Amino acid sequence: MTAHNEAEKKDIAKKVIMPGDPLRAKFIAENYLENFKLVNKVRNMLAYTGTYKGIEVTIMGSGMGMPSIGIYSYELFNDYNVDTIIRIGTCGSYHKDLDVFDMILVKNSISDSSYAKVQNGYDKNYIESSKMINENIKKIANQNDFKITEGDIYSSDVFYKDINSEIEKKCLGVEMESFALFHNANILNKKAACILTVSNSFVTNKETTSEQREKSFTKMIELALDSIIESE
Repeated sequence: MTAHNEAEKKDIAKKVIMPGDPLRAKFIAENYLENFKLVNKVRNMLAYTGTYKGIEVTIMGSGMGMPSIGIYSYELFNDYNVDTIIRIGTCGSYHKDLDVFDMILVKNSISDSSYAKVQNGYDKNYIESSKMINENIKKIANQNDFKITEGDIYSSDVFYKDINSEIEKKCLGVEMESFALFHNANILNKKAACILTVSNSFVTNKETTSEQREKSFTKMIELALDSIIESE
């Protein structure tokens, strides 16, 4: 147990899927897992552990922003001995060729956040995802004819921004969590990846509803689950 997670160590699987929204975690557990049970509800950050195709998996919300996913992912890696986390989240698209419901596989998370520098002095503005997990995700996507675009994402500390930074222009889109997740994985010698579904486009101004974001991103969910159960 930790200050933020009431689960016993045995109740958390070695493989974890982390949506941002705790209600999406509930949706995934109820629709994809067998014999699942609620293992954490502290601060309503719901976590469920069950089996998917016979493999034990935990689904846990991360909340919004780097401080939130930073806390939960660090504790999962460090206190619960989790080996792999795949974040499944939403992002805003910067490119006309990436419309709502399209999927992105994050190669590098680019950020001007101070999260990693404050945590342990890391002063670069990019962090790589786990190559092995990404290769597995691409393989599973190809097997299922799921279109997915691999590239860099901008990971921001600020949702409502007045000024765009130069590093944003090099990225496919923007989200708020992957930089902290990848940093925690790197410093603790764990594995992390991030699959995103475009929830809104800054080019076309299309956007999804909150209900769609909770329940309709099924390709991303299935891709993450099938990929994580095959990971070493």
